[in-house]
Amino acid sequence: MTMEESSVPFLSSAEAAVESAARKTKIKPLSLLPLIALIFYDVSGGPFGTEDAVSAGGPLLAILGFLLLPLIWSVPEALITAELATTFPENSGYVAWVTAAFGPFWGFQEGFWSWVSGVTDNSLYPVMFLSYLDALVPGLKTGWQRTVLLVVVSLALSYLNYRGLHIVGHTAVFMTGFIILPFLVLMCLALPHVKPGNWGVVDWKAVQWGDFLNVMFWNLNYWDSVSTLAGEVPNPAKTFPKALFGAVVLVTTTYALPLIVGLGVTTDIADWKLGYFASLAKQVGGHWLSWWMVAAAAVSQIGQFEAEMSSDSFQLLGMAERGFLPKALGRRSKHDTPTIGIILSSLGVLSLSTFNFLQIVELLNIVYCLAELMEFAAFIYLRYKVPGLYRPYRVPLPNWAVTLMLLPAGALLCVILALPIARGDWQMMAWTGGTIVIGLLLYPFLQMAREKEWFEFVGETPHDFQKNLYASLPVVSGSDLNTRPVINGAPVMTADELHMGQAQEPLVAAPPPAAADPDQAEEM
Repeated sequence: MTMEESSVPFLSSAEAAVESAARKTKIKPLSLLPLIALIFYDVSGGPFGTEDAVSAGGPLLAILGFLLLPLIWSVPEALITAELATTFPENSGYVAWVTAAFGPFWGFQEGFWSWVSGVTDNSLYPVMFLSYLDALVPGLKTGWQRTVLLVVVSLALSYLNYRGLHIVGHTAVFMTGFIILPFLVLMCLALPHVKPGNWGVVDWKAVQWGDFLNVMFWNLNYWDSVSTLAGEVPNPAKTFPKALFGAVVLVTTTYALPLIVGLGVTTDIADWKLGYFASLAKQVGGHWLSWWMVAAAAVSQIGQFEAEMSSDSFQLLGMAERGFLPKALGRRSKHDTPTIGIILSSLGVLSLSTFNFLQIVELLNIVYCLAELMEFAAFIYLRYKVPGLYRPYRVPLPNWAVTLMLLPAGALLCVILALPIARGDWQMMAWTGGTIVIGLLLYPFLQMAREKEWFEFVGETPHDFQKNLYASLPVVSGSDLNTRPVINGAPVMTADELHMGQAQEPLVAAPPPAAADPDQAEEM
């Protein structure tokens, strides 16, 4: 068994097993460049949306934020995503990580929180798309026209997602280039007019810290979303780390450089609102550049919608394949995409799209922070408790160093979570509490539905999935047996060790990796 084969679901029925085996023989659609583009859209989609960081914090804080926050937040999150996504290369993504560490109950909570946050995030993009389109065709942001267009846009974009990841991925590559080009032109035209003194402007008394932190955090989160597509990536052990590194560089530069140049031209904070880059393009280059910027902004919203929809819908599919959700959510269309997952995610998007930009950002951030704290805890737990687990990509730091690396990021998550309490924002606290309560009740309800056969479930139970999750993965050959996963009371053994008789009647065996990294056997 290879690492790629280990991503096949553990299905109990013969029909599901045949379907799973057939999928193994298919060509996986996401190669390196489409994967980088999808990560770019999951996280960024270009500088659109950074403007409110300037209006909330001023030029100095905005520039420092987009230069320093990637080091504090984006790089650590991308690194743990690379390690865990390649260790558990399947579409349940972070659900598998948390389940492996803390069991299926908390794995389900992780999946539910992440899906709610992702759908909330996706409700931003049709609204932003109409805002930019309104600049060309006024009158689209209010009345019945807005409602009709939101429905039409959401359904059209969902259909593109339904048609398959090979379309979404390659389309995203083209769209990324289309978005970056007008900013390159804008920077070239604006450079002769840049005044470096503008960059240091800040009014500390006027800083809106809550809005500033929320906008900054939203612009740089969701690096882990791509893990729900790990089962669609050929050779994830090599592809994922390269894609995440390329995306970190791309996201940081596309945020920081246009912002630095734009703020060098003007520092009128009142003007820096959503859509301001189109006005700046008109000021620097004229109407033609402004129209190009508006078109690029619209394309950016489409790309972000598609990337988030792919992650959300494939997450539901992965959870259904692992027995967390009913079988219907695990069915694929003729295009090999999760039909029911796309429909449910689309309905969630439509139900939330009536909120304004900052409201949606706060709603999604608060739930996302809960999920991220759980992922950080799972990463640290697996590093310390199961060091003998084979990790195709391993963050090249000892356990104490990765723990220190995550402390600033963890502190940022706690600050975001505390903001609604500090401000007495009862609406936000009710949203967070309601999401937690629904998740806590939904898991036992689904387990009861399985027992009473109210819905049809495929595969083994979530508890069996946790056992099979470890049993499907190779361990580091020759590593201390005390550092390995324990299944049915016995440590996981490699095929070579079984052949050499190093254990008496072991109950489970895992294959040796093709090429074990000597660092994998590092002692704690």
